[in-house]
Amino acid sequence: MKIKDVLTALERFAPLPLQDGFDNAGLQIGLTDAEATGALLCLDVTESVLDEAIMLGYNLIISHHPLIFKGYKSITGKDYVERCMIKAIKNDLVLYAAHTNLDNAPQGVNFKIAEKIGLTNVEILSPKEQGLLKLVVFVPTKKADALREALFSAGCGCIGKYDSCSYNLEGIGTFRAHPGSNPFSGKIGEKHREKEVRIETIFPFYKKNEVIKALLSAHPYEEPAYDIYAVQNDWGQAGAGVIGELETPETELEFLKRIKKKFEVGCLKHNKLTGKEIVKVALCGGSGGFLLPNAIRQHADIFITGEMKYHDFFGHEEQLLIAEIGHYESEQYTKELFYSVIKEAHPNLDVQISKINTNPIKYL
Repeated sequence: MKIKDVLTALERFAPLPLQDGFDNAGLQIGLTDAEATGALLCLDVTESVLDEAIMLGYNLIISHHPLIFKGYKSITGKDYVERCMIKAIKNDLVLYAAHTNLDNAPQGVNFKIAEKIGLTNVEILSPKEQGLLKLVVFVPTKKADALREALFSAGCGCIGKYDSCSYNLEGIGTFRAHPGSNPFSGKIGEKHREKEVRIETIFPFYKKNEVIKALLSAHPYEEPAYDIYAVQNDWGQAGAGVIGELETPETELEFLKRIKKKFEVGCLKHNKLTGKEIVKVALCGGSGGFLLPNAIRQHADIFITGEMKYHDFFGHEEQLLIAEIGHYESEQYTKELFYSVIKEAHPNLDVQISKINTNPIKYL
């Protein structure tokens, strides 16, 4: 298959519009019409990772952290980023990053971390705001079922653990076809009354083009009447961080020791132990300190993340335990997530997880 087919599978799982505004996820370097010779999966792109891909004969590198974040006025090899860019281009390598779009995606990075910890009843900690649109469309009664199914297939009607959600109201539509039109019903030049169904449903904002295409394809009218508008509801299926529960409560020290071992943490930082058992766990891979207030509001017993600011540790001793396990350590299993997504879509593609530990932080 072509490289673009592999990337399409990733973007179905973690659509690029889900990335945060500061991010630069997506295609970084290379031409995607080339045949994929193999995919190397990593957390960070470094010169050693590029050498590993070249040695394997792979022409696609998929990373969690983007190599390129800022604009460049010149590329002269003055730092490792520029050297990587030059080496990738010289060796016809394609570099692709799935970053905060993968963090925010349903079943994304933080769900993988929760799985490794053994959490159940996992939900988004901070649901994405303004991520949903509402569609209202009017269709002849006898064509309503077909249109609804087309909309559901395009991604409409998913609310929480339910799909195929819609509200339907029967009524009478009126119209008059002008000369040159091709009306589904009624006669040109005459006012017509048609029994119609008003269908209301919601969909993620990034599926707008797909939904409109499905609507126009399945609707019998030459000029379908429909409205699309933003809703203020939080989108509980996508967003930052997750919160879940342990099946069996653990003491704080037992839990911290287990996390340290599981994530191979060189130095686990935490605030003062509260003396409470750990049941409810909130977490966010990477730099997740901004979600501490969400964890407190949802009465988590512990908040785990990769990085926290020094002052964020103050004043929460009576509320919850805070644990900082390292940025790289918290997100290391992202590579496994990449692997499962790609292999499910393209089982015959040669895919390997990089053997290079790209963590720039060392512990004495």
